[in-house]
Amino acid sequence: MTPPPESEPRTVAARLTGARPEEGRLVLLSALYFFFILSAYYVIRPIREEMAVAGGVENIPWLFTGTLTAMLLVHPIFAAVVSRWTRRRFVTVTYRFFMVNLLVYFVLLSVVADGVASVWVGRTFFVWISVFNLFVVSVFWSFMTDIFRERQSRRLFGLIGVGGTVGGIVGSSITAFLVGFLSPATLLLFSVLLLEGAVLCLKALDSRCATLSAAGGGAGAGRDASGGEASEAVIGGSALEGIRRVLASPYLLGIGAFMLLFTIGSTFLYNIQADIISRTFATSAERTSVFAQIDLSVNVLTLFTQLFLTGRILKWLGVRLALGILPVISILGFLALGAAPVFAVFVVFQILRRAGNFALAVPTREVLYTVLPRRDKYKAKNFNDLFVYRAGDQIGVWSFAGLRALGLGSSALALTMVPLAGLWLVIALWLGKRQSVLATGRRTAPRLRAASAGGRRSAG
Repeated sequence: MTPPPESEPRTVAARLTGARPEEGRLVLLSALYFFFILSAYYVIRPIREEMAVAGGVENIPWLFTGTLTAMLLVHPIFAAVVSRWTRRRFVTVTYRFFMVNLLVYFVLLSVVADGVASVWVGRTFFVWISVFNLFVVSVFWSFMTDIFRERQSRRLFGLIGVGGTVGGIVGSSITAFLVGFLSPATLLLFSVLLLEGAVLCLKALDSRCATLSAAGGGAGAGRDASGGEASEAVIGGSALEGIRRVLASPYLLGIGAFMLLFTIGSTFLYNIQADIISRTFATSAERTSVFAQIDLSVNVLTLFTQLFLTGRILKWLGVRLALGILPVISILGFLALGAAPVFAVFVVFQILRRAGNFALAVPTREVLYTVLPRRDKYKAKNFNDLFVYRAGDQIGVWSFAGLRALGLGSSALALTMVPLAGLWLVIALWLGKRQSVLATGRRTAPRLRAASAGGRRSAG
């Protein structure tokens, strides 16, 4: 049955948030789920950043190489699990696996003293966190695109993102305020507890969706928002299906290119960050505190944007123009950093770029997947989110190292990103246009099928 068209929200709360009364519980659980995911990550993110600087700026390219290698190993395993288990089971197992990993690192960081062994534990921790970050967030958004319709996603993804932003603020605050009192190893235990909270939210969401589906709810209420599959259905397919589907689809390739160019720019900025921070601050505690404060500022700005601007921007400008905002910020930011590669300019650009990514680019990019079949939401999306994203890291980090070896300074390195950001803007605008075409086709197909069935009954 075709779901009824969405009406405008009537209550004050609905007008403020964009959520209908019948969507309230799903949105709240989704936001809480995202809260636990990002708070778990942001507790340990500053620890990773400090380990990267402490291990030597010159070793950062090799850390990204190790991360890409890990992605190559992890994606087929995850895709195979997705093919054989129900959604609830494979997502739960994924999070519990990372919780066990955190406990292992708790032991390692507690018993390994300073020295060569400590450096290598730090390097493996950097690689592991880089995999963990993308994986848990990718799985979360795959789940969201699976339970919400395309029109719902434009209204609600920004609102759901508020939960993640608050989680980021809480996670950053835990590390910023407790790093002087607790060891890095002890802080990992906070992440373990927070991930268990995410698992509980996932199970509650899946049960809610199943209940709504059994009661006759349509897409966005427990069934695949684009294909009508029940939430408990096994997705099937092969371990390499996601890769094949990306290579066969210009649209998925475009999403991959969008992510690739974003990541290349982020990696250049990350390396410039390491250089500027290491020159500006002398001690490990100062650097860790600065990283945590930047994270906190990013999340506060993101929260404000998500609460008051994200939904309205998507409504007023549409997916196409909303997707182009971050490339424009990047063009202007790299030009400014090229003119003045100093700490103040870097901080402003970094905060604006990361906040623009979390508040606008991420929810808008996830809307792109709502018009695709379920297999693309978990397998093709996972390949783009993990391998393509980290391939961008590789291209960026080794390009940065090569250009620096040629004698380019931070100013020139920043300016090399301006034309890439311009190409990124072109791809963003094309993706937005293509998404609109696919969304229109998804909305009209059920009506065409219903009209065709009615015509056959009349003829009979």
